[in-house]
Amino acid sequence: MRESDKEVIIKELRARLADSEKGYDLPTIDRAIVVACQAHKGQSRASGEEYVCHPLRVAGILVDLGMDSETIEAALLHDVVEDTDWELDQVSKEFGPEVAALVDGVTKIGKLPFTTREEQQAENVRKMLLAMSQDIRVIIIKLADRLHNMRTSSGWPDQKRRDKAKETMDIYAPLAHRLGIRTVKEELEDLSLRILDPVAYQEIEEALALREGERTSFLDSIKGRIRERLSDYQMEPYVEGRIKSITGIYRKMYVHGKAFDEIYDIYAVRVIVDTVTDCYNVLGLVHDLFRPIPNRFKDYISTPKANMYQSLHTTVISKEKIPFEVQIRTWEMHYTAEYGVAAHWKYKLGIQRRDKLEERLAWVRQFIENQKDVDDAEDIVRSIKTDLSSEDVFVLTPKGDVISLPVGSTVIDFAYAIHSAVGNRMVGAKVDGRIVPLDYVVKTGEIVEVLTTAAPSHGPSRDWLNIVRTGEARNKIRAWFKKERREENVQQGRAELERELSRNGIRLPDDKMREFLLTQCKKQHCESMEDFYAAIGYGGVLLSRIMPRLKEDYLRLVKAEDLHPERLITAPARHRNNGGVIIDDMDNCLVKFARCCNPVPGDDIIGFITRGYGVSVHKRDCVNVPRDLSMAEEPERWVHVSWEEAVKEEFKATLHIDATDRQALLADITTQLASMHVMIHAINAREPRDGSATMLVTVGVNGLEHLKSVIQRLSRIEGIRHIERRNQ
Repeated sequence: MRESDKEVIIKELRARLADSEKGYDLPTIDRAIVVACQAHKGQSRASGEEYVCHPLRVAGILVDLGMDSETIEAALLHDVVEDTDWELDQVSKEFGPEVAALVDGVTKIGKLPFTTREEQQAENVRKMLLAMSQDIRVIIIKLADRLHNMRTSSGWPDQKRRDKAKETMDIYAPLAHRLGIRTVKEELEDLSLRILDPVAYQEIEEALALREGERTSFLDSIKGRIRERLSDYQMEPYVEGRIKSITGIYRKMYVHGKAFDEIYDIYAVRVIVDTVTDCYNVLGLVHDLFRPIPNRFKDYISTPKANMYQSLHTTVISKEKIPFEVQIRTWEMHYTAEYGVAAHWKYKLGIQRRDKLEERLAWVRQFIENQKDVDDAEDIVRSIKTDLSSEDVFVLTPKGDVISLPVGSTVIDFAYAIHSAVGNRMVGAKVDGRIVPLDYVVKTGEIVEVLTTAAPSHGPSRDWLNIVRTGEARNKIRAWFKKERREENVQQGRAELERELSRNGIRLPDDKMREFLLTQCKKQHCESMEDFYAAIGYGGVLLSRIMPRLKEDYLRLVKAEDLHPERLITAPARHRNNGGVIIDDMDNCLVKFARCCNPVPGDDIIGFITRGYGVSVHKRDCVNVPRDLSMAEEPERWVHVSWEEAVKEEFKATLHIDATDRQALLADITTQLASMHVMIHAINAREPRDGSATMLVTVGVNGLEHLKSVIQRLSRIEGIRHIERRNQ
């Protein structure tokens, strides 16, 4: 009689457990297999396969990762509480509280609706992070669960496959990377890419297949030459060849715009030795054997990645003129590189020395701490994608400390990575001794010095939220505004909400509007309307996220109470649209300020109706405004605009400062601006020449008179010869 798939999988699993050197608790695991089979009896997967095959396969993946008996048991039972009649108390009674806790952790995060906008989303993500902090084995089980689901995703509807693939690429692959489990991370990425971009996936797969014979021959030749050379020095390393993952090649080709032949690390050779000293000796011999490519060497041994990855990477060119990467590491580094945090169980790393597991997982608690005040799920997801990025840059402080940041991070991210107080007091930055703007993107190897002020009232700018890349910096900026600028937050939040309500046509009598907004306030877990306004002001509640729900609630209210919105609309003639600008005969129009001239209140201004982007406001004497509008190509698109009487917005203005160079000149300028409570958005200084110094300083002002006052105060500083306003 032919064995069923279930029986074959069980037999394979038991054989692998018996062959393992880990000493598994086989009787208890057998009981878990029996319970899983009985509990899931009669249940099927979308493919038609018996459902129990899924937890059996998940358990097999975890055996490959070397996880312990409790993890294997929890994997076998991870769906029984959610999908069967079994209760958590039964699991605890039969298999102990440790296994029950693991099952409970996986059950709580079993269905994370990342592809919806439901309010429950943020809480579900937090549950996952909290479960990770309490026992990291929970997320390792979840990763194995997701891996098997992606392997068998062909039975899902097309839209579900795409949703799950995106969720996997955005959340689970970054988590696998940060936990250092390379094999799981790369397979999750490749399986997701095959669904999300099947054409590109197939193109790369075919390109690799065409060169398979050539690749095998080339790698065998390289491995032989390295072994032969190292044997002269009584070294007997383990040498293996590897091919870059399809997703890794995809990123280089489609994100960085490189042709297949321009990717230097498609081919790689890995050399594994016994000691760190051997690693550096092998590096020298490899560079003697092959010609190294400049600027393609990375030392992750002295500077490990955030996921504890260590290795020497160098890219060299063979005599066949083919570039390839060589990775050099010890066996312990290799175990960590392949299995990450799972190596703690698979190879008992750290048992002979100090156990580093707690150190490796410190980032989980830090990540949770950074997200505790974030209410929006998309922000949390964005933080996972950026803060747990697979690519990092390593930047130095002036004292030589190394700060690891995701690729694309700015000097503001660097400041907040050092300490929140450093970021909050920041007024500028120097990179390799040169002053740079605040949106400067840092690169590996650069020395970054953060310039700070001692002014007690100084703090970050709201504009920084649009500059920073890391969730850590974004959350610390929001936390500062939440704590230090409550009144300002309330005012700004109220203004933003009123503007959005007007723009979306939500109009109600005063009593109805207050009742309507109080309902929304409670939905955002705010105790009062002031708390609601403040949350909008500091960014804890994003109007772009809640406005669709507000509109739905408004339409339901109008329909239920038989209100007539058209009767509530007052005649709009000259209406404040945005930034305190009045546009004749236009209401609820998007307004933006032209960067070519950066108008501020008090300037003579004019508007230009753009295609799809609202009205662009220029200074009347801007070079892009025709002197004679009647002679313009489309004169009907130029409209009369004016400033509202009381404008509370902040506007950017750039000052060109010409001065005699001296010590502490920059410090005096920033101190003077801080004393005036003027926000500094950017500083850029040219290298002094002939005793002169020139600077471009972008500040925030509330109008032309305020700007004149700032220029007047700065002109009193010793050494400043001339200040003029620049359009850019």
